[in-house]
Order: sequence, then C-alpha cells, then structure tokens
Amino acid sequence: MASEEELFASVDALLNEEPRLPPPAERARLREAAGITQARLATALKTTTQSVKNWENGRSEPKSPRLDAYQRLLNGWAAKYPAPGAAATASVAASAPAVSTEPAGSRVETADAPQAPAVAAAAPARPAIRPAATLRRPAMKKAAQPAADPRFPHGPLAVLDGDGCAYGVDGIVLDCPATTVVELVEWTLHESGVGAPKLNRYGKDSDPLIVLTAAAAVKLGLPERLEGHEQRRSLRLPEDHPVVKQVVKAKWRLTQRGFGPWARIYRKAQGRERQCVQLAILSWDALDERSWPGVAEMEPADVARVLGVYAQRVITPRGSTAVSGLELMTALRPPTRAVQDPQTGNWVPGHHPGSLGTEPMDPAPPEATPEHPVVVDSGWSGGFLNEEAYQWVRPVDLLTDEECTLPFAVGLDLNTAFLAAAARLVVGLSAPDHFVGPKFSPKVPGSWLVDLSHVEVDPRLPSPFTPDGTRPTGPAWYQTHTVAYAQELGYNVQPIEAYLRRETGAYLDPWHDRLKAAYVDTLADLGVTSDLTDAEFLAAMERHKDVDPAMAAVLAAIKATVKGGIGKLRERPQGKKYKEGERWPALQRPTWRPDIRAAVISKARINMHRKLRNMATMTGLYPLAVLSDCVVYPSPGDSPLDFLPYAASGKPQPGGFRLGSTPGLAKLEGVQTMLWAVDLMEQGYNPARHIKGGDAVLDEGE
Repeated sequence: MASEEELFASVDALLNEEPRLPPPAERARLREAAGITQARLATALKTTTQSVKNWENGRSEPKSPRLDAYQRLLNGWAAKYPAPGAAATASVAASAPAVSTEPAGSRVETADAPQAPAVAAAAPARPAIRPAATLRRPAMKKAAQPAADPRFPHGPLAVLDGDGCAYGVDGIVLDCPATTVVELVEWTLHESGVGAPKLNRYGKDSDPLIVLTAAAAVKLGLPERLEGHEQRRSLRLPEDHPVVKQVVKAKWRLTQRGFGPWARIYRKAQGRERQCVQLAILSWDALDERSWPGVAEMEPADVARVLGVYAQRVITPRGSTAVSGLELMTALRPPTRAVQDPQTGNWVPGHHPGSLGTEPMDPAPPEATPEHPVVVDSGWSGGFLNEEAYQWVRPVDLLTDEECTLPFAVGLDLNTAFLAAAARLVVGLSAPDHFVGPKFSPKVPGSWLVDLSHVEVDPRLPSPFTPDGTRPTGPAWYQTHTVAYAQELGYNVQPIEAYLRRETGAYLDPWHDRLKAAYVDTLADLGVTSDLTDAEFLAAMERHKDVDPAMAAVLAAIKATVKGGIGKLRERPQGKKYKEGERWPALQRPTWRPDIRAAVISKARINMHRKLRNMATMTGLYPLAVLSDCVVYPSPGDSPLDFLPYAASGKPQPGGFRLGSTPGLAKLEGVQTMLWAVDLMEQGYNPARHIKGGDAVLDEGE
C-alpha cells in the first residue's frame, strides 16, 4: 500500500504540471460566445492574431506565462458561457460521423459554429481507412462564406506534409490519403477541390498546385534532395526512376522539363476539363531564396499562406517567379478567343485582339541577340539595341568641394521601376517592317537607327541614351522612348532606318494593373499605406519586414515576378552544348519578345533621367551614382527628407523624386557617409550597389 508521503508527492506532481487548456474548438466557441475578436484577444495577450488562430485550430499552444493568462480567461468564459448539451453532443459525435451532402473533398469543419468540446486537442491517430478528403479549418469568419468559385472550394494550392496533412489557404487542412505520386495526382484532380479560375474570360483555369515538403517527397518515393553537378534547379529525375515509371505506366505524361523541382503531370484534356497537376518540391530548391526569402524553411501552413496570398493576388506559381511573371502576361491576354466560322457556323479558336497570338515571331536583326538565327543566318553586322538599365558612376573629378563636405550619401530606390514603366506602354504586336529614312514618330513602337551624339547633357548627369551614361559617339539603334526623349530635350532627330510594327497596343496594361494592386495591397498589409506622411512612410518601411515575415516574402516574390517576367521576354540559350545559330526552346514562345523588354527598360531609364534632370533644376543636387532603379545623392542629413524638394505647403514638388508606396515612387535604399561613397568611386566601384550595406544584385531585368 502506498504511503502518505508517496501519495502527497504524486498529488504535488499533478499540481506542478502545466495547466491544461480546453480543446481548440472549445477555445474558439468561448471567445465567440464572449463576443471577442481574435485580434482583440491577441492584443490583450500581447501576441499576434495568427498565434490566436493557431491556438484555436490546434496547430500550436501558448507558453507560460501567456498560457496561464489564457487559461484563466477561458475558465472565466466557461463559467459564463457553458456549452449547451455538451455531454450529449460529445456522445453523439463519438459514436457517429456527421452527415453531409457535400462531396468528401469539400466537407468543412469550422470553429465559427459551436462544436463539441470533446474534440481532442491533439490530432487523433489516423484510421486505417480514411475518407477520401476531410478538412479542418480554423476559426475565421470568412471561412463560412461561399467560395468564389464552387469548383475550387479549397483555394488554388496545398502544401502536403509527410503525415498526409495538406495545408491550404485561410488555414484549411485537408487529409490526403495518397502514398504515391499517381494517387496524389488523382486525389488532387478529383477530390481535393484545389484550383483557381481563369483570369480572363478567354483564358484557362490555373492548374492545381501541390507543394511537397521533404517528408512528403520521401513518403511518395522521391529522393529528399536532387544531387548532381548541375544547379539543382536544372536537375531532373532520370527516366528510369521508379516514380517516373509509375507516372508513365498510369498513362500520365511529364512535360519536356521532366520531373524536376517544378513538375507538371498531365493527360490530354477531356472536353473543357484540363487534367494537369503542378508539383513543387521544397527540398529540391523549388522556391529560390532570393525570390522567396525564408519560405522554404517555414512550417507547411505558413508556406501555404505565403503561396496562397501570391496565388490570389498574382497567379498560382508555375515555376520560378520569372516563369510566373511571363505566364501571367498570357493568362491576362490569352492568344485566342472563340469566334464563329462564317461558313460552318461553328465556334472555333480565333485570334484574340491585343494579344501576342499563338505563333512565335522573329525579331528584327537589331532587336535580336548575337546568337539568334536571324542574326547568324543573315550575317547581320549592323549593330544591336542596347536598351539596358543604368550602371553609372559620376567621375570623381566632377565632384565639387561643397559636395564632398556634405556628411552623408543617401540612396533612393524606385519601387518596381519596370512595373511603373509598363503602365500604358504601347508596344508592337505584329511582325517588324523595315523602313529606310523614315520620319520619326513617338507614337510608333519600334527600333530606330539614329545619331544622338549631338545631344548635349550636363556632364554631372548620365547620358539618357546609354546604360553606362557615356555620350553616344555616332549612329546607334534605340527604342522609340529613347529617341522621343531627345525630341523632348529640344533636339532634332533624323532616323537613318527603322524596324517598325504596324499593329500596336498596350499589351502589358492588365499585367501592370494586377501586379501594381498586388504590390500596393501587400505593402498595406505590412503597415505601409498610401495615406502616410513622408516621415511616417520612411518609418513604416524601416520596420515593414518585421511586421509579418510571411507577407514580406510575398512582397519580395511580387518584385521578383516583375523583374523576372520582363527578363524572360529575352531569355538567352542555356547549356554548354548550345551552338550559335541554333534555335533554343524559348524561341518557340510567342512571348519571346526582346523588343517589348527593350521598350520597358528604355522607358524606365528615361523616367529615371527625367527625374534626375528635374532634381538638378529644383535643388541644384546631382547624383553620385545610379544602378538601375537606385540613385545615390550627397545629402546634408541622413534622410531623404533632408534633400528632396518640397513646396511651401509641405507637399512634394512635382517632377522630382517623391516618397511613397506605389510603383515609380521612391523609398530609402540606404545611408552611408559621403567619405565612404567617394572612396568607392575612386576605386571604380558603384556606391549604389553597396549603399544598403552589402552587395546589391545586378538589376538588368534578366
């Protein structure tokens, strides 16, 4: 028989245990019964709203001392708002499953309605035979609202972990029974309810995306890592790998990219129903750290949140952010639409006005790259467009003593400068036609051979006509915006020849509008809104990445989508086996359009020079250096507020650099001492590359 001392020791051990909270569903019920929002509860407990959501869906538990305060609150609410018929409800729930008329893949459990407190806080052991797809969702008011598209009730994507939990948007958790890739594809298409509707009435629905964690990949028979001498993003599973054989045996196909970090598995569409699933394997470096900072190391639910927000605001990821940026152009401007055949009366695919069509188009020789077949086969030697972003440093001997005595060098960065340049940009849609001695028109997109060496520009500013800022020395090829700027400066231009396009349009407008909204909305989620004063804006930008790392990652991905999408318009050949004059895969796309890329970068560079010139006129200040969308100025203070031009009313002067959150406006890139900047310039380095405190990525829109 136990002694009194042993019994007291056991009781004391129980008393010293961590307090035990009620089940997650009961926590949500009590909070809602008290009329308290998750945000208000988070404020009271000095935590985040996401943490409260995690507690109420059982994804995580609070730690002491927050745990003790939370339990005290729940105990108080439980006394005020006892669950009606809790015991009866728990008994029924334990003995019989709920009856639902919804398909298995779309059943939703939500803590918005009172639920039986007998639900266990920890996930129960999985039964041997599970429903095809069950679902758990945290307490979110919008979870009870009908889905925007009933075909895709569970959002555009899911992140599958090794335990079979597939995490979706808004905290959804699906139960995926698949143990092979083939089973996963079948489940995704027929039971998951994952996918996204088309972005244009003439387009196609986005294929569902399933992101695999390392544990999920191994469970499905895939290697945890892809190994080889090439970059992991270029690696593929060999054709004799068991998983590839399973896919082929089940009469599924892989695209030419094979089974790599981003694998597309498909069958021929049946009628209007596409049969395609996109897989992304996190441990195979599917998410590049530069475009998705920190995301690959996040928990599956957080990865789903990041990718879900991106999918809802931009597009369901289809590879790298560059690929997604290019695919977004086509999704918003589909190449075909339904037209009626006048002879048969049948509806058939026809050209969609304003799109780039279905067939690839060869560029004019000066718009191509030196290895392009158009250049090699014709023996072209007439030069090429050189419309690239700025990489310019002012000669040190042009610095004045007054500038050198200023204490600071302040860097300004233009928000998504390429995106701002894409707004209302008219580009060519048809094949180029060659003209000799044409009259210049700023309204006609194309490439012009013209001599701009006579245009005078202040030597303290870069030339607007060359990426390195040096003055042109003779005739060269320029895009329309560059030549138009020479006219704007008051100079006569007489083109020698040109390649122009007769059919034109603002092809990138919907792309610009969607990405601009995504960028502005995501910044607003991080506390950077358009109604802030300039001082408030600078303070908000300084801390925005710490507000919500997940949303900060979305913002980084949106910016990478802009630059990468523009760069993909002129994708170069890859691989050691390539020989000049051969056609490479990118040339088979209608979206291989180096002329459109040149137009965007030309307009962005001209926009930058226009602001530089206006700043010199208004303030007498001249830049030290420019690198793409970053410019460094000497400053009497360590803030842009110390040198940007403002009117007497306090409003920014029009025409110069302005602070703000929308594309084309500026933000602080970094601050260093003027001595530091001059020292770099004397060594031949660009201060704009290092002003942030580390090496900047070369920003050429590639």
